[in-house]
Amino acid sequence: MATPSSNNRRRLETFALLFGAWVLFSGHLDPVHLAYGVVCSALVAAVSYDLLFPPTTTPVTPAAVLRMIAYVPWLLWEVVLANFHVVYLILRPSLVRSQVVRFRTKLRSDLAKVTLANSITLTPGTITMQLDDDEFVVHALSDKAAEDVRDGDMERRVGRLYGETVNDSSA
Repeated sequence: MATPSSNNRRRLETFALLFGAWVLFSGHLDPVHLAYGVVCSALVAAVSYDLLFPPTTTPVTPAAVLRMIAYVPWLLWEVVLANFHVVYLILRPSLVRSQVVRFRTKLRSDLAKVTLANSITLTPGTITMQLDDDEFVVHALSDKAAEDVRDGDMERRVGRLYGETVNDSSA
Protein backbone atom coordinates (compact mmCIF):
# COMPACT_ATOMS: atom_id res chain seq x y z
CA MET A 1 0.00 0.00 0.00
CA ALA A 2 1.25 3.47 -0.87
CA THR A 3 2.18 5.76 1.97
CA PRO A 4 1.06 9.41 2.09
CA SER A 5 4.65 10.58 1.46
CA SER A 6 4.99 8.32 -1.62
CA ASN A 7 1.65 9.65 -2.91
CA ASN A 8 2.90 13.21 -2.44
CA ARG A 9 6.11 12.36 -4.26
CA ARG A 10 4.16 10.87 -7.17
CA ARG A 11 1.93 13.97 -7.25
CA LEU A 12 5.02 16.17 -7.34
CA GLU A 13 6.63 14.07 -10.10
CA THR A 14 3.41 14.21 -12.11
CA PHE A 15 3.15 17.97 -11.58
CA ALA A 16 6.77 18.46 -12.68
CA LEU A 17 6.26 16.45 -15.87
CA LEU A 18 2.99 18.17 -16.72
CA PHE A 19 4.31 21.66 -16.02
CA GLY A 20 7.48 20.92 -18.00
CA ALA A 21 5.35 19.82 -20.95
CA TRP A 22 3.18 22.93 -20.51
CA VAL A 23 6.21 25.23 -20.69
CA LEU A 24 7.71 23.31 -23.60
CA PHE A 25 4.58 23.20 -25.73
CA SER A 26 2.84 26.48 -24.82
CA GLY A 27 5.55 28.78 -26.12
CA HIS A 28 4.46 31.47 -23.64
CA LEU A 29 6.70 32.34 -20.72
CA ASP A 30 4.88 35.38 -19.39
CA PRO A 31 3.62 35.26 -15.77
CA VAL A 32 -0.06 34.84 -16.69
CA HIS A 33 0.53 31.80 -18.88
CA LEU A 34 2.98 30.29 -16.40
CA ALA A 35 0.36 30.73 -13.66
CA TYR A 36 -2.22 28.96 -15.84
CA GLY A 37 0.29 26.17 -16.35
CA VAL A 38 0.96 25.84 -12.62
CA VAL A 39 -2.75 25.76 -11.73
CA CYS A 40 -3.74 23.33 -14.49
CA SER A 41 -0.77 21.04 -13.90
CA ALA A 42 -1.41 21.03 -10.14
CA LEU A 43 -5.11 20.20 -10.59
CA VAL A 44 -4.44 17.38 -13.03
CA ALA A 45 -1.58 16.02 -10.89
CA ALA A 46 -3.74 16.07 -7.76
CA VAL A 47 -6.53 14.12 -9.42
CA SER A 48 -4.70 11.71 -11.72
CA TYR A 49 -1.15 11.22 -10.44
CA ASP A 50 -1.77 7.48 -10.00
CA LEU A 51 -2.44 7.07 -13.74
CA LEU A 52 1.09 8.16 -14.63
CA PHE A 53 2.87 6.66 -11.62
CA PRO A 54 0.88 3.71 -10.30
CA PRO A 55 1.86 2.55 -6.81
CA THR A 56 3.54 -0.57 -8.21
CA THR A 57 5.95 1.34 -10.46
CA THR A 58 9.44 2.30 -9.51
CA PRO A 59 10.42 5.95 -9.19
CA VAL A 60 11.46 7.87 -12.29
CA THR A 61 15.19 7.39 -12.80
CA PRO A 62 17.62 9.20 -15.08
CA ALA A 63 17.85 6.01 -17.17
CA ALA A 64 14.06 5.98 -17.62
CA VAL A 65 14.13 9.62 -18.70
CA LEU A 66 16.88 8.84 -21.23
CA ARG A 67 14.86 5.91 -22.59
CA MET A 68 11.87 8.24 -23.03
CA ILE A 69 14.08 10.85 -24.71
CA ALA A 70 15.19 8.14 -27.15
CA TYR A 71 11.67 6.80 -27.77
CA VAL A 72 9.81 10.04 -28.48
CA PRO A 73 11.94 11.18 -31.47
CA TRP A 74 11.79 7.67 -32.92
CA LEU A 75 7.99 7.69 -32.60
CA LEU A 76 7.75 11.15 -34.16
CA TRP A 77 9.89 9.95 -37.09
CA GLU A 78 7.60 6.93 -37.52
CA VAL A 79 4.59 9.29 -37.57
CA VAL A 80 6.26 11.39 -40.28
CA LEU A 81 7.05 8.30 -42.39
CA ALA A 82 3.51 6.98 -41.94
CA ASN A 83 2.11 10.35 -43.05
CA PHE A 84 4.07 10.08 -46.28
CA HIS A 85 2.78 6.54 -46.73
CA VAL A 86 -0.83 7.72 -46.31
CA VAL A 87 -0.22 10.48 -48.89
CA TYR A 88 1.15 7.80 -51.23
CA LEU A 89 -2.00 5.73 -50.65
CA ILE A 90 -4.14 8.75 -51.47
CA LEU A 91 -2.30 9.10 -54.77
CA ARG A 92 -2.47 5.34 -55.43
CA PRO A 93 -5.86 4.25 -54.02
CA SER A 94 -5.50 0.80 -55.58
CA LEU A 95 -2.95 0.05 -52.83
CA VAL A 96 -5.44 0.66 -50.03
CA ARG A 97 -6.18 -2.76 -48.55
CA SER A 98 -7.97 -2.13 -45.30
CA GLN A 99 -7.52 -5.00 -42.85
CA VAL A 100 -7.69 -5.97 -39.22
CA VAL A 101 -4.54 -7.27 -37.55
CA ARG A 102 -4.66 -9.30 -34.33
CA PHE A 103 -1.61 -10.04 -32.25
CA ARG A 104 -0.64 -10.94 -28.73
CA THR A 105 1.86 -8.75 -26.97
CA LYS A 106 4.61 -9.92 -24.68
CA LEU A 107 4.49 -6.65 -22.75
CA ARG A 108 3.54 -7.19 -19.10
CA SER A 109 2.65 -3.83 -17.59
CA ASP A 110 -0.61 -2.08 -18.36
CA LEU A 111 1.26 1.18 -18.90
CA ALA A 112 3.49 -0.43 -21.55
CA LYS A 113 0.46 -1.95 -23.29
CA VAL A 114 -1.40 1.36 -23.32
CA THR A 115 1.71 3.14 -24.58
CA LEU A 116 1.94 0.63 -27.43
CA ALA A 117 -1.77 1.02 -28.23
CA ASN A 118 -1.47 4.82 -28.26
CA SER A 119 1.74 4.72 -30.31
CA ILE A 120 0.03 2.54 -32.92
CA THR A 121 -2.96 4.89 -33.01
CA LEU A 122 -0.74 7.97 -33.32
CA THR A 123 0.83 6.48 -36.42
CA PRO A 124 -1.29 7.41 -39.46
CA GLY A 125 -2.74 4.43 -41.32
CA THR A 126 -3.28 2.37 -38.16
CA ILE A 127 -5.60 2.55 -35.20
CA THR A 128 -5.86 0.32 -32.18
CA MET A 129 -9.48 -0.83 -32.08
CA GLN A 130 -9.28 -3.01 -29.00
CA LEU A 131 -6.86 -4.00 -26.28
CA ASP A 132 -8.01 -6.94 -24.20
CA ASP A 133 -5.45 -8.35 -21.75
CA ASP A 134 -2.58 -9.28 -24.09
CA GLU A 135 -4.48 -9.19 -27.39
CA PHE A 136 -4.42 -6.17 -29.68
CA VAL A 137 -6.87 -5.63 -32.51
CA VAL A 138 -5.57 -3.02 -34.94
CA HIS A 139 -7.06 -1.63 -38.14
CA ALA A 140 -4.46 -1.06 -40.86
CA LEU A 141 -5.03 0.88 -44.05
CA SER A 142 -2.59 -1.09 -46.22
CA ASP A 143 -0.42 -4.18 -46.39
CA LYS A 144 2.62 -2.09 -45.41
CA ALA A 145 0.86 -0.62 -42.37
CA ALA A 146 -0.27 -4.11 -41.32
CA GLU A 147 3.26 -5.47 -41.72
CA ASP A 148 4.67 -2.60 -39.68
CA VAL A 149 2.29 -3.56 -36.86
CA ARG A 150 3.15 -7.26 -37.16
CA ASP A 151 6.94 -6.82 -37.28
CA GLY A 152 7.02 -5.97 -33.57
CA ASP A 153 9.61 -3.18 -33.74
CA MET A 154 7.32 -0.74 -31.93
CA GLU A 155 6.50 -3.37 -29.31
CA ARG A 156 10.23 -4.01 -28.70
CA ARG A 157 10.92 -0.29 -28.37
CA VAL A 158 8.03 0.20 -25.94
CA GLY A 159 9.34 -2.79 -24.00
CA ARG A 160 12.78 -1.17 -23.78
CA LEU A 161 11.13 2.08 -22.71
CA TYR A 162 9.64 0.34 -19.68
CA GLY A 163 12.52 -2.03 -19.04
CA GLU A 164 10.68 -5.09 -20.34
CA THR A 165 12.32 -7.65 -22.60
CA VAL A 166 10.36 -8.54 -25.72
CA ASN A 167 11.80 -11.46 -27.73
CA ASP A 168 12.04 -11.27 -31.50
CA SER A 169 10.11 -14.53 -31.87
CA SER A 170 6.75 -12.80 -32.37
CA ALA A 171 4.16 -14.13 -34.76
